[in-house]
Formats: sequence, structure tokens, C-alpha cells
Amino acid sequence: HFTSRLIDELGLQTVCHHARCPNRMECYARKTATFLILGDTCTRGCAFCSIRHGKPAPPEPDEPRRVAEAAARLELRHVVITCVTRDDLPDGGAEHFCRTVTAVREATEATIEVLPSDFGGNQAAVDQLLDARPDVYNHNTETVPRLYRSVRGPKADYRWTLRMFRHIAEQERGVRTKTGMMLGLGETDAEVVDTLAELRDAGVEMLTLGQYLQPAPGKIPVARYVEPAQFDYLAVLARAMGYKQV
Repeated sequence: HFTSRLIDELGLQTVCHHARCPNRMECYARKTATFLILGDTCTRGCAFCSIRHGKPAPPEPDEPRRVAEAAARLELRHVVITCVTRDDLPDGGAEHFCRTVTAVREATEATIEVLPSDFGGNQAAVDQLLDARPDVYNHNTETVPRLYRSVRGPKADYRWTLRMFRHIAEQERGVRTKTGMMLGLGETDAEVVDTLAELRDAGVEMLTLGQYLQPAPGKIPVARYVEPAQFDYLAVLARAMGYKQV
């Protein structure tokens, strides 16, 4: 209740709430949440996601300060900041993201993980966010290339994801790279392994794999339940590929 009340008091959004995560009460009880910035309305309508889409409101200038205040009052040691996709903004919201990172860094001693959109393939926006010196640059691949358009929509491009991670690795800025994938969307085990290998080759260091759950009626149904043993097997494979954390 402390976490929930604080989020309401400061007028903040969390992906925990908007993505209908079934674990959010457990996380809130531990005084942790993933901050969702740039509003609560996404310009894309991904088939797996329950965050509403449409025409967003302009970014709130005071939001970075409020996120920083929440991080300080929650006494967070690691802060994760994600966002809705803002194709309506020339920089995809990169400047607002940077202001939020700076505000959190000034208010806390926490490490900072950013989880931005693909910025529509805008490499300059990626560089702008890198200039804010996050500790971890996370971008979710979500699924295998064959399912990219059906899961993430026509505006997403798997090649952007690979190009972005290669570009970050080439910068040698010391930021750790991370990605996540959902399993159970209709992918094959072979496709998962191939995708993990490509992402590792592109320089990704940290990996999360999770079971896809249908968040709302009308969203992509679950194609399969992935047994825990299969996750264990993929974790062994991923570490053998060179991922530092899985």
C-alpha cells in the first residue's frame, strides 16, 4: 500500500499496473516498481500489450522530478525506467528520458537501467540517451524475427534492434546491454536459440526470458506453456553463448 499510495500521490505511471503484471502486488510489497514515463498512452498497439494506444498528451515537464522523488522515498538501489512508444515526438522522447535519468541520479545513489522504445530506428536518439550515462541500456526484443510484425506491429523492425545493440557496443561507453524475450507466442525452440545467438553476436550481455501471459481479451492468446526445465536449458545455452547474466 505504501508503494501504491506513493505512486498515486506523485501522479506517476508504472508498467507494472498498465501491463497488468500479475506479480505487481508482490513487487509493491517490496517497495519496487518499474516507472513508466512519457504518459500512459502509446502510439503503437502491440498485440501482446495491454497499455492503451492512441494519441498521447504532451510530456509532463515535471515528471522527471516526480520519478526522482519516488525513487528517493522508496530508497531504491536500482531504478528501472521504461516508457510508452512516442512516434509522435521527433526524438521519440529521448530528451525527456535523459532529463529523468539526470533527476534520479541527482536525487539518489542508485544505479539506473533504461528500457526505452526502439526510437523508430533513430540512432541519434539512442546516442542522446547514452549521453545521460545509464548503467544498463535495456531494450526488449520480445520475440523471434518471424513473429516480429504480428506481435510487435508493422512499425517494429528486428533489424533496428540488432543495429542498435551493435552501435551501443561499438561506442565502448561502459554501459551494460540487456534484452528480454517472451516465450509462448508461437516461436519454436530453434528460433529462440538462433535469436539469442544473434543478439549475443550484436553485443547483448544480459538476458531475461519469461512466459507470455495474455493480459486482456483480444490480445494474442498463449500458444504454449513453456516448462521450467526448458527455461533452465535455455539459461545454460545462453551462458555458454557468453551472456553474463541470465
